[in-house]
Amino acid sequence: MTRSETSIRGRLHEIIFEADTPAGKIFDLFLQASILTSVLIVMLDSVALFRQEYGAFFTIAEWFFTLIFTLEYGLRLYCIGHPLKYARSFFGVVDLLSVLPTYLALFLPGGQYLLSIRILRLLRIFRILKMVKFVGEAETLMRALRSSGRKIIVFLLVIFTLVVIFGSVMYLVEGEENGFTSIPRSIYWAIVTMTTVGYGDISPKSDLGQAIAAFIMVLGYGIIAIPTGIVTAELAFKNQITSQSCPDCSAFGHDPDAEFCKYCGEKL
Repeated sequence: MTRSETSIRGRLHEIIFEADTPAGKIFDLFLQASILTSVLIVMLDSVALFRQEYGAFFTIAEWFFTLIFTLEYGLRLYCIGHPLKYARSFFGVVDLLSVLPTYLALFLPGGQYLLSIRILRLLRIFRILKMVKFVGEAETLMRALRSSGRKIIVFLLVIFTLVVIFGSVMYLVEGEENGFTSIPRSIYWAIVTMTTVGYGDISPKSDLGQAIAAFIMVLGYGIIAIPTGIVTAELAFKNQITSQSCPDCSAFGHDPDAEFCKYCGEKL
């Protein structure tokens, strides 16, 4: 690779992956505006009135943004040290999913495929997820969620145990005559009640059943707050990070004084 090509790739990487440079900030703002506009167009295109009136414009706009994001995806692969590694990463897959639906629609003609095409086009919404990496607090939030993973799993197991117990009890107390026709259906009622959703399609009729339901409702208010407390506790241990991206593996979220990538060891 020539020195000129290396310089061009380095400059492109600085613009596309770095959010703390003037050129990077301009690129980020343009990309975010394009993401929001393209998603808005897809949403409006799903409204029959707008589709009939502006269908041709929506089609042109969709292809315009598809070509922009295709070019962006290609440049990301070009300027990164390990293109395949980036392509297999979360945001690499998001980049690919943001352009595939429009191209796939070319090979799925016919009215019988309209529903499938529309479902594929809804994948454009994933483009919004790309905005996460431009938010300075995203890494802190992801780190808190990862650290809270085991605690949340244990919490969900406890909830699962409780709804099975409460569902079984309500099946015995209320019985089939009051709508609790099986233990699984009773567990469904327990979940709806404990989460305070309260659809009302099943409700206890006996005094004992209503007392148990009241207890589950009150318990639900306390349980809902627990996951928030778990994640908030992890967020308290916030570390300062930069938006600098590794030129080799595209990883971001490095410490301000970091000289090497903490994921692949490449010099920053």
